[in-house]
Amino acid sequence: QVTGYLDDCTCDVETIDAFNNNKLFPRLNELLENDYFRYYKVNLKKPCPFWNDSSHCGIRDCAVKPCPSNEVPDGIRSGSFKYSEEANNLAEECEEAERLGAVDGSLSEETQEAVLRWTRHDDSSDSFCEADDILSPDAEYVDLLLNPERYTGYKGPDAWKIWNSIYEENCFKPQTVKRPLASGRGDDGGHTFYNWLKGVCVEKRAFYRLISGLHASINIHLSARYLLQDTWSEKKWGPNVTEFQQRFDEVLTRGEGPRRLKNLYFLYLIELRALSKALPFFERPGFQLYTGNKIHDAEIKDLLLEILHLAKSFPLHFDENSFFAGNKKEAAKLKEEFRLHFKNISKIMDCVGCFKCRLWGKLQTQGLGTALKILFSENLIEKIPESGPSYGFQLRRQEIVALFNAFGRISTSIKELENFRNILRNMQ
Repeated sequence: QVTGYLDDCTCDVETIDAFNNNKLFPRLNELLENDYFRYYKVNLKKPCPFWNDSSHCGIRDCAVKPCPSNEVPDGIRSGSFKYSEEANNLAEECEEAERLGAVDGSLSEETQEAVLRWTRHDDSSDSFCEADDILSPDAEYVDLLLNPERYTGYKGPDAWKIWNSIYEENCFKPQTVKRPLASGRGDDGGHTFYNWLKGVCVEKRAFYRLISGLHASINIHLSARYLLQDTWSEKKWGPNVTEFQQRFDEVLTRGEGPRRLKNLYFLYLIELRALSKALPFFERPGFQLYTGNKIHDAEIKDLLLEILHLAKSFPLHFDENSFFAGNKKEAAKLKEEFRLHFKNISKIMDCVGCFKCRLWGKLQTQGLGTALKILFSENLIEKIPESGPSYGFQLRRQEIVALFNAFGRISTSIKELENFRNILRNMQ
């Protein structure tokens, strides 16, 4: 039921399906199975900053099993703070300078400036996410392959509270405009809501569509990896067509399902565009995916660059130049609002009661936040020198792992849609 052109861009569903399912998805999956991308350091013990809620999901499938540190490759453990060996060396210089409380007078002016720039970067305001302090004793490595995103049984009022807080308080929406199919409300078929959405600026409309697309993607994963059988001898996970239809069928959702899926495709385009824009950062000879195994690291970098070149070759990219393009002062104010709203959403992830849902929620919001950071840093990326550290624009390892895994989730959602289409076709 989801076909044709997407709003606010020149691309269509069929082009994305063919590109993702036949070309990009298999390569991306291969990349994400590698050590650099499978270990993600996260703090799942942070308290919820918005309401007092210490209740956690007691369901067995909500649990996350952290990695014993000896299972994490040495290169990742020692280099997790910055993205590469080269950056780690520089970071150590900065930290030492901070420990001394002043920049050592024997350092050259150039090095002093480098240290200050790096410190400024670490405190920078270009971040769209509330990042975890990965040096905290509560931060642990998680093997994403051993903790897959799937249906855990976490639902009902607690899960609803999270999404409600995201949509009602962070999507620029006035309280008077009710969302379609929102629980316990009179619904006019979304007429008032979509009139409001059509009337807001393209940036605010895009913000809502990104969140809706992320919500749709998560719901597809839960429907595709549903607990179908739970006996003492085995657990069986697989696609639950009824669950999928309840969330996306045009009739059952009164037309809302196809809109949600189109927002998923919109989110795909935004993150794909960010990957293509980040190519110069990753292409530099000094950049490496540092795990400590030099030969393997070089092979994985080649695969990464192949994926980024493939992303760049996509024929109908989203044109982000339409964002924040008006009056400079107004545009800067709107961009800052956009950033703070998204940062707030990343904080809400610490209120999710199911730890597995919290893990994937944090990772996917950080991934999307990193994509937005890339799109809004184009001028800085263009100025990156071919050799030596890039001071103007940086990505930490956490951001890189989140960026590619988050896009991997969306790419998987598009692929799962094809599977559900085939299942439904065969059922007719």
